[in-house]
Order: sequence, then C-alpha cells, then structure tokens
Amino acid sequence: MTRMRWEPMREIDAVRREMDRLFSDLTATSDRDFLNRNSFMPAIELMETDEQIILKLEVPGIASEDLDIQATAEAVTITGERKQQAAQEGEGYNRSEFRYGQFSRVVPMPVQVQNTQAKANYQDGLLILTLPKAEAEKNKVTKVTIGEV
Repeated sequence: MTRMRWEPMREIDAVRREMDRLFSDLTATSDRDFLNRNSFMPAIELMETDEQIILKLEVPGIASEDLDIQATAEAVTITGERKQQAAQEGEGYNRSEFRYGQFSRVVPMPVQVQNTQAKANYQDGLLILTLPKAEAEKNKVTKVTIGEV
C-alpha cells in the first residue's frame, strides 16, 4: 500500500477556488453585470454590406439628447444615460427591473470606415448608424483569373 502525504492547505485552496467560482456565477447574471450590477449595457447588432457598415443599438427610454456618438475609422464609441424619473408623491414601486445610469460602448469596426460620412437615425428606441466603408476597403476583393500553363 502506497502512502500519500496529506496536504491540508492544498485542499483548502481547492475549496476556496470552488466557492469563489460558485459565488461569482451566482452574482453575475451576464457579462455586462460583471463590473456593476446597477448599470446596463445596450445590445448591439452589426451588419456589413459591400458598401457600408450598419450598427444598431437598442436604447429604449433614452432621449436622443442624452446620447453621444463619436466615430473613428476603426471604432465607434457611444455613451449615454438612462435617467430615472422621480416617483410621484403617494406612488411607489412594488418591483422594478429597469436599469438606470450611464453606459459607454466601444464597438470596433470590422473594416475601416469613412467616419466623416457617418449618419445616425434614432427612432422608437433604436439608434441606427450607417458608416460607409473606406474606399480602400471597398476594393479589397479582386477576381483572379486562372491562366493556362
């Protein structure tokens, strides 16, 4: 029979790591809640066509004046704030799952864009950015013909 050395500190460390992982999983319901459970991160949708990049951002309940959009050739930064309205006197909440506060979202572009030609539309809580591709990006794909040997 082989003797094994008992190392209680190694077992305690293993239990501590498992407990940390368990509590981390219980408290963070998603990646965006990891840093601050009281803030929110709007969902995005990014589409690419031959001519442009279309970025959609879900920001219901936020006024267009409370949004700031900055575009470079490589990324778009969108910051904003969803403000909580004060409850009327005599009214109260039974439950609220709304997220309030500031957010900042940096979305890297898959290709370089002409940031000076960017256009934004905001309607019904949906921000739609249209970013034309840079000319160098539009001409990246070329047809190669096969020659006879």
